Amino acid sequence: MDSITHIVLGAVIGEAFAGKKLGKKAMVIGAAAQSLPDIDVVASFWLSPSANLLAHRGFMHSFLFAAMATIVFSFLFARWHRTKEMGLTTWMQFLGTEILIHLFLDASNSYGIGWFEPFSTQRIAFNMMFVADPLFSIWSGVAFVALLILKLESPRRKLWADMAIAMSLLYFLIALNNKRLINKSVEFNLATQNISYKRWFSTPTALNNALWYIVIETDTGYQLGYRSLLDHTDKIEFNYFPKGESILNPVDDFIGVNDLIRFSKGYYTVERVDNTLVFNDLRFGQMRGWDTPKSPFVFRFYLQKPDENRLVIQRGRFRGWDKQAVQSLLKRIGGI
Repeated sequence: MDSITHIVLGAVIGEAFAGKKLGKKAMVIGAAAQSLPDIDVVASFWLSPSANLLAHRGFMHSFLFAAMATIVFSFLFARWHRTKEMGLTTWMQFLGTEILIHLFLDASNSYGIGWFEPFSTQRIAFNMMFVADPLFSIWSGVAFVALLILKLESPRRKLWADMAIAMSLLYFLIALNNKRLINKSVEFNLATQNISYKRWFSTPTALNNALWYIVIETDTGYQLGYRSLLDHTDKIEFNYFPKGESILNPVDDFIGVNDLIRFSKGYYTVERVDNTLVFNDLRFGQMRGWDTPKSPFVFRFYLQKPDENRLVIQRGRFRGWDKQAVQSLLKRIGGI
């Protein structure tokens, strides 16, 4: 999830777990603990753009790192503040819970996370929530502001914290059920449209959990479609995109290609744009693909200009978004 969500949710969990024992320091520690795995962003200062894609959410998002960080920081905090109520075991439960929640939330979207590094390079991605979902984050955000305002002795602090955590959990469960419904619809369309495929996935579109983006891999390329939970028709319209991997030959000595293929889990296309080879990671979707089926992909890596890829994931995510784009998205969410 996005950094703001980790901060406010971590703070709210900190309040619920240790607010009565630590005061408002529990919110600060909770926010810091849940944000801890994201210190891997500093790797971008010395790694190449392609290598950095794998470093982020790599080892520092693994269960091994979670265990190590929990033990080390629990000992440090226990030395700083050790009471009958906040002993070493309690600190380990508090910090460990925060870090593990970070790992599970990050695994819910499409980027992928190295839970089992360094023992396995497999990256886990459940593709059930967009990386920034306002309807998931708003509950913690509102509670965070309320907890900053309320006095320590206010009995409403616990109510705000519990409410935010309960609503976040409820939304997470709703997203999980939405994923089930969408996948059921995709399976129906694969059968009724007689689509021959190797594998496929579905993932939510930007900032919501109602409109989903679907990628079906075939022998020569991909069929891409969109499905809203509110669609009135059972049929999903797909558009074909060739893989184009054969044109990688001119840059097969580029050191980042294997990193990109591994990062994309093999869901990629290659195309030539303005005399430059572009590597598209299909998992991140298209720029307004719900109303412009052949629109460019969000993740566009310039293979022959590697130094121009520092913001590769964010580069096209909201390009061209204006009032009309938002209205178009809301209209498509409303169903066809």
